[in-house]
Formats: sequence, C-alpha cells, structure tokens
Amino acid sequence: MSASSLRSFEYLESLPGTVFNRLYQQPSTALAIFRRMLTHLAKSFVMAMLYISHPLPVTDLESWVRADNHALSLLERLHVLSTAAVNSGQPRAYTLTNPFAASLRLALTGGGNHKSFGIPCSTPAKNPVTIAELDNIARGQWEGVLGYMVGSTGIDLSDSGVKLSHGVRTLLQLGGLVEARGKKVEITQDGFAFILQEVNAQVWTVLILYLENAESLQMDPVDVLSFLFMLGSLELGQDYSKTTLTPTQIQMLEDLGDFGIVYQPSPPSSRFYPTRLATTLTSDAGALRSVSAGFENALRSADGKGFIVIETNYRIYAYTSSQLQIAILQLFCRLSTRYPNMVAGKITRESIRRAVGMGITSDQIISFLSTHAHPQMKKNNPILPPTVVDQIRLWQIEGERMKATVGFLFKDFVSAAEYEAPCRYAEEIGVLVWKNDTRRMFFVTRHEQIATYLKNKPKNVKSAQAG
Repeated sequence: MSASSLRSFEYLESLPGTVFNRLYQQPSTALAIFRRMLTHLAKSFVMAMLYISHPLPVTDLESWVRADNHALSLLERLHVLSTAAVNSGQPRAYTLTNPFAASLRLALTGGGNHKSFGIPCSTPAKNPVTIAELDNIARGQWEGVLGYMVGSTGIDLSDSGVKLSHGVRTLLQLGGLVEARGKKVEITQDGFAFILQEVNAQVWTVLILYLENAESLQMDPVDVLSFLFMLGSLELGQDYSKTTLTPTQIQMLEDLGDFGIVYQPSPPSSRFYPTRLATTLTSDAGALRSVSAGFENALRSADGKGFIVIETNYRIYAYTSSQLQIAILQLFCRLSTRYPNMVAGKITRESIRRAVGMGITSDQIISFLSTHAHPQMKKNNPILPPTVVDQIRLWQIEGERMKATVGFLFKDFVSAAEYEAPCRYAEEIGVLVWKNDTRRMFFVTRHEQIATYLKNKPKNVKSAQAG
C-alpha cells in the first residue's frame, strides 16, 4: 500500500460503521475504495462474491485459495465484508455488506441516476481549458503551498504570482506543518517530512487535515469525503456542471481551488475542471505528469535527475534555478553564491543547528541529500561522503547533550551537618539528582518527603531554605 493509500486508510479505519453506510450509498465511493484501498487478493474476494446471492461459507473460500487473514481483516475493517448469521453446526460464512455491493455493481455496469460520477457540461465552454493549462494551474498553486512552507528561509517566493488564502495558511498551521512565531512562519519537523513525500501523498495529507476540520467549518464530513472520492473518478480535461453539487461541495470547490486540485474559470461560473491532482486521488498514477511540477519540481532538476553535489569539505553545489528548490536547500545550508543555473554554499554547524531547531532531523537531511544527489554522485558507494554524514549527525547530537529535569533545589544550609542529613536522606529514598558538597546545595525530583524530614528536625535545619 502506497504512502497516500496508507494515510487515507488510517483515516477511514477510524470512522464508525454508520459513516461507511452513508459513504457506500455513492457508487463512486464504493469504486474508489475498491480500486485504491484493497489488496489484489481482497479485490479477488470481492469480485468472487459480488454476484453471489447467498453467503459464502469459509470452507468454499478455502477451496479457492488458502485463507488470508490480512485480506479478510482489511475487508472487515473497511466494512466491505461481514460475517453472515448461520445455523448451529454450519460453518461460518461471509457476505458483502450493503449498500457497498449494490453501489459497486452500479459503478461497474452503469445505470441509475445517482450522478455520483459528476455531470459533464452539455454546452461547450467559451474559453476551453486544455490539459496543459490545467497542469500549469495545478503546478503553480501547489508550488505556492510548498513555497509558503519553506518561505522561512527568507527567499522571496512572491514572484510565483500565487497568493494563498487565509484558510490555506490556517489549515497548514492546524496540521502542524508550519508554526507561526509572531509574524514569521517556520516549517516544522512534520512539515519537512511532508516536503519529502511524493505529491499524491502530500495531497492526501492536506485533504485529511481538511476532513478533520470539516465540522468546525460547519461541513458534513461524509459529504466532504464523498466529493473527494467523486473527484478521483472524473476525467482530466473534461468540464463538469456544478448544478448537482450540494452547498458543502460548492464551498469545497473554492477551498480546493486554492490548492490547485480543481479549477473554476470564475466563482459564479456553472462549470469546474478537475486537475491532475484530483483525478489521481484514487489511483497510483503520478499526480502531475511533468517532472518539474509540484513536489518533483522542488526535488528534481529539469531533466528529472538529481541535482545536488556535495564534497568532503562540506561544500554543496545545486544545479537548479528554481526558487523553491533553493529555499528548501537553505533550510539546512548556508548558500553563498548564485549563478543562473546553479547555487553554491556550505553545510555548517550553524545551518544544521538552525534546521534542528525547526524540528528537522539529521536523518531527514541525509535522506534528502542522498535521494536527490547528482547522477555523478550516485556512482559512489556510499553516495554521500561518510565524513559529511557523520558530522551532520554529530551536530544534531550536540544540542541533545543537555537533559532538563524538573525538580527542586535546596540550598543555604548554615553548617555542613545541617546539609548532610537531608542530602543523605534524599539519596536513600532515590529522589536525589545532583549535589554540591562544597556549596551545600542539592537538587531533588520530589520535595514532599524532604520537606517532612526537615519539618521533623526543626532544630537542626532552621536556616535551610528550598528554592
């Protein structure tokens, strides 16, 4: 199961059965679950039982194939399969749940007036939008999202012409992908992990965040999820009518347009276009055909190859002219020179410590550099110089040498005798963390027992104070 499938599956698995009952009333949802969430064996089980009118005994199932508990468990968790009631003495039997089975049959054979696969516009558009234009729109909007996230580097990404709405910025903050510190926005560890994902997984991550906040936006989560599955079944380049959409789905068009998932010629327009980001939601195809689009644009050069060269002296060279690529590099590098098609810089202790301070780990940085190394670098074994890899890890460990312990400091004892007795008692009961005999002070994790001990010996420790 791909990363995007796993992310969406984890969300679906947390939903109650009543929600699945509503979701499966839409053939597009049943087909999307079948295509995207099920393993090959689970799909075979579904197709074998789809047109059987009676429950299938487990003995018959085992005669076809050795029982696979993982596939059966997956179907039960998604409320696709249920155990049928059988008479005493008869073997256990399975049956497909309804309305999943009925909706999947409709999706496969056609018919009905459910309109869950969208209604293509019956009249031609005055200014038709081509697939290439839709890809450019999706690329530009998604680059705007990534550019906002890595904008903490100080590089001006405003020349992209993309202005993110307040709702998009708020959603990224609610999801923990960025963190607002005053007027400055900084990428978090989760945000950098998001940058490292392939674009389809990124889209699902954002959509799950949208779903989790749907109720606070006074939206029906089931309606939202059904619309997302419908978008995954639409045809790229085809314009669709908005007349059959619910008010919630109309609002979603505006929000999803900010991410480049759909495109509307104008808000009052009666038609909308799904982009490649939408039509690949429920498939394993690439979300954007062009390797310079979206996430791939952030991580690959124009010819689709790696673009980073790093030397043993920590010098780094990146063959790119993309502002977004440069901004991502500057999260953990100190760039010093820029040419039309290349930037040069150095990985330093300060740049790594700054990245670690934002929550980016050394393993993430090393993974980024090795994954997107120049083809010439990939001829080496290992790809990255070991001295560079080790030093990046050591620079992170430097910041982890100090461990904070919450506790209480006792000090200002008048005499050594007054100090030694409670200090020895703290050590005996296992709460002593640190002591300094010369300065007559000690530090403990709990103070209640020490306070009781001092209270019972007032004559000996009158001048002792706890700070």
